[in-house]
Amino acid sequence: MSELNLPQYDIRMRTREDGRCEVWDILRRRYVALTPEEWVRQNFIQYLINEKGYPSALMTNEVQITIGGKQLRCDSILYNKHTQPVMVMEYKAPTVAVSQKTFNQVVAYNQLLKVRYIIVSNGLHHYCCHINYDSMKVEFLNDIPEYGKLKIEIT
Repeated sequence: MSELNLPQYDIRMRTREDGRCEVWDILRRRYVALTPEEWVRQNFIQYLINEKGYPSALMTNEVQITIGGKQLRCDSILYNKHTQPVMVMEYKAPTVAVSQKTFNQVVAYNQLLKVRYIIVSNGLHHYCCHINYDSMKVEFLNDIPEYGKLKIEIT
């Protein structure tokens, strides 16, 4: 897999008898197909846990939501201790540029979730936004906040 703009982690992988490669998803606790986007997801989750102190018990991958009768799937969600979503993450393969279309996708998820933080990453470029619902302003942050510095108040 391609090199990412993230620390290197020892990520468990295997090759099936049919030749397909799989990667261990630490949040779903099972092997999943190794795609470029999945490679970004698994490395980014490791980054959040190991470098930023995010508790793995409060994160989930591949969360299905329904908006306007349409089934959508969020790449990753971080919850607070009261099981309220506080951050939604969208990943793209390293060859896919992060664009306005990417942000539109994750903003659509947020119409239902109403999270305070949005992260978008293709493994090379990472963007984090904080949404202040009181002032209705979106602030792009210079870095991914450490878990202990997140504003994850109960709504």
